[in-house]
Amino acid sequence: MTLEETISAIRPLDEEAMKEARRRWDSIAKPLHSLGKMEDLITQIAGITGETQIDISKKGLVAMCGDNGVVEEGVTQSGQEITALVANNFQAGISTVCVMCQQFGVDVHPVDVGMVTDTNVRTDLKVAYGTKNMTREPAMTREQAIRGIEAGIAMVKELKEKGYRILATGEMGIGNTTTSSAVASVLLHQPVEVMTGRGAGLSSEGLVRKIQAIKKAIDLNQPDPEDAIDVLAKVGGYDIAGMTGVFLGGAAFRIPVLMDGFISCVSALIAARICRDATPYMLASHVSKEPAAHLVLDSLGKDPVLHADMCLGEGTGAIALIPFLEVGAKLYNSLSTFTDIHMDQYEELK
Repeated sequence: MTLEETISAIRPLDEEAMKEARRRWDSIAKPLHSLGKMEDLITQIAGITGETQIDISKKGLVAMCGDNGVVEEGVTQSGQEITALVANNFQAGISTVCVMCQQFGVDVHPVDVGMVTDTNVRTDLKVAYGTKNMTREPAMTREQAIRGIEAGIAMVKELKEKGYRILATGEMGIGNTTTSSAVASVLLHQPVEVMTGRGAGLSSEGLVRKIQAIKKAIDLNQPDPEDAIDVLAKVGGYDIAGMTGVFLGGAAFRIPVLMDGFISCVSALIAARICRDATPYMLASHVSKEPAAHLVLDSLGKDPVLHADMCLGEGTGAIALIPFLEVGAKLYNSLSTFTDIHMDQYEELK
């Protein structure tokens, strides 16, 4: 399915399903709206799927993996070999997020969209062997960026056909807080210093190099803030492209997609700029410890549930929200109503 076909398939949420979900919540024997964001997210899922019975029993994490040429500029604490190492750990089921997924019954689907080496992870959706160094030339061509997005769309289509009901986004790619900060700085018209953090533990000196590299890349490539694909191609990464496709695919195939941390949220921002109607299909999990994370969430109008200073990536924050959603679905589907217990229903007071 092409990007153009995907965009044309995206429709607004099902308002009738959401109205019915709100009626269901209000009929349950408890104070009105007393479960807060749990009620809101379950209602959103009803609108996404168009179904008033909530089923998120088959759950998947799509972990997009890619390498970034900008690591040549000393913007990271570790080298690109770590991308391949963690990707293999995804496949073996032993990375941090994999252990979390095992706890909550989530299947992990790692995808090599653009790593510099081939690993045990699937490569059939691979676009290239890493991006170019964005401080010297565009990270990728526009065509490559679109192919990366379409890799994410293809994953959603595949998993939809296999019966998955909810997806989480995750990533692995050394240097990807640099690319994410660059993309966010351009799209949100914010200073690079505001949008850039220490990533996986940079020193103060390393942070200065990172900021300088981003500024240099933006000045050289002149990404167009009104064209999200142009920004992605010039200063982004393949992992970001892949997750962008997952968000767009989720909207086209009516599957709720969980945002993870800063890098995932930047991908969601790109998807929203490509197609505004995709935004309601995204669910915010947590606000990353990265300094600009809240700015990206605010720009998307998303209110995260978890505030836990997490910044590991891989999809860990998204997966941490899964039990919250499962409890919400269980309560929504099974709690007694005021009618069931012969009690007058609460009224909305003004």
